[in-house]
Order: sequence, then C-alpha cells, then structure tokens
Amino acid sequence: MATVLDVARLPVILIVEDEALLREVSAMEFEDAGFIVLTAADGDEALAYVANRPDIDLLFTDISLRDSIDGWTIAERARVMRPDLAIIYATGYAPDAVKLVKDARFFKKPFLPMAIVAAAREMIGDRPSQSTAGTDFR
Repeated sequence: MATVLDVARLPVILIVEDEALLREVSAMEFEDAGFIVLTAADGDEALAYVANRPDIDLLFTDISLRDSIDGWTIAERARVMRPDLAIIYATGYAPDAVKLVKDARFFKKPFLPMAIVAAAREMIGDRPSQSTAGTDFR
C-alpha cells in the first residue's frame, strides 16, 4: 500500500521584468524546468507578491524597469521582508553601480536561460519536482 510520507513542493520563482516578451520567455523556461512561476511587470506588483506569498523561493529581477522602482530597490525591500529570499539580478545595460544584496547573483543580458535556471537551482537547492517524492510503495 502506498502512503505519502512527504509531498514535495515545487520551487516558486517570482520574475520581475517590464518587457512582456522577456517575462513570458523567462516564465516558460522556468516552468519547463519544474518551477511554479509568478510574474510581475513592476516593482509595486513584485513587492506585493513578496509580502503576500511566503512560498516564494527566489526573486529574479531586471534592474532597469520603466515607470517603476529599479531592481536594486526591489531586492533590498524584498530582503527586509524575507531575509532568506534568494535573488538573481539581470540587465542588458551596464549598471552605474552594482548594489547586490548579500548572496545574490548577477547576469548580463543576453544570457542563456538554462544558466539562470541552473543558478536558481543551486541557490535554493534542487527540490524534487515530482509529487511522488517521499512515497513508500511497499
């Protein structure tokens, strides 16, 4: 008889990107890799997610966001709310100053999507993505 000892939880990532196509492509890449994906087009939306979704494991944010606070500020505010939150920054521009929060990663656009996925897995740990994890099939 099969009994579930522990149901594995899929890792949750929040993608903050103001360019709709890039946001969608990034979301698909992470979904294909077994992540639950939340997306935000600006800083206010992103910080609302962080405040209301304690299950978010990683914040992946663009640095330069139109009509919004920048990715540096989003990460700083998110870390105040969630000191354990893993953070990856990305930008297509040379930043004036690098203001990484502790233990964050930085990627220059364009990047290979699988490089971001690999960094995310390394940062949060590669949780099993199968609902049968921890199942006893005796």
